[in-house]
Amino acid sequence: MSHVRIIARLDIKGPNLIKGVHLEGLRVVGDPHQHALRYYEEGADELLFIDIVASLYQRNNLSDIIKRAADRVYVPITVGGGLRSLDDVSRMMHSGADKVAINTAAIARPELIGEVARRYGSQCMVLGIEAKRVAPGRWEAYTDNGRERTGQDVVAWAKRGVELGAGEILLTSVDQEGTRKGFDIPLVQQVCDAVNVPVTASGGFGRAEDLAAIAATGVSGIAIADALHWKRMTLAEIKSHAAAAGLDVRPAVHVQVRP
Repeated sequence: MSHVRIIARLDIKGPNLIKGVHLEGLRVVGDPHQHALRYYEEGADELLFIDIVASLYQRNNLSDIIKRAADRVYVPITVGGGLRSLDDVSRMMHSGADKVAINTAAIARPELIGEVARRYGSQCMVLGIEAKRVAPGRWEAYTDNGRERTGQDVVAWAKRGVELGAGEILLTSVDQEGTRKGFDIPLVQQVCDAVNVPVTASGGFGRAEDLAAIAATGVSGIAIADALHWKRMTLAEIKSHAAAAGLDVRPAVHVQVRP
């Protein structure tokens, strides 16, 4: 079994860390910088920052947040939301991001996937997919934080994205997101089976049993927000449950953020 990363997901609206259900009904959680530092100190393997209204308003305001985080933490940082061009990607990379997650712009102009991969490497180009179930065993890709239909089948789009140069898939289940009712296991399984790059599952984690359910899918990363933001579990507890479920995870080692 391959190593599984436990990733702290931080959805951003303006200056605030927020959390919703089904990517809607957003509640302010607090200061994203302070939460990012806490998750790093607790042992997160990676940090994922998503500007959840950037595509809607055609802008990305994460540069300052990323610069502050990158100056204090030493785990990979992925940034998504409102990245429409190589210039946008370059700005995030220069701000300290290690990877970029692109959804809306990749649907609108798929060649952007290859452009990013050629300039920064496929490991930098994460294809973001927001999936909604439309029939048993079938999901459609959505954009603009789960607002807009694309007509694209999720599994087919994941395969095409990898062919175009994506080195990782960030798979968010809109149906499960924020519900605490577990991952969409059939969705995760189908995408993992369809591509030969790492897949990070996001949306639905609520209890230890959810980790056992996802263990056999072959997922490479698990992005968690709700349980961390509302302090229902620590990263040490999550990793302990993950290891007990048979997932190969890095132990949660507490680190001290430098002043």
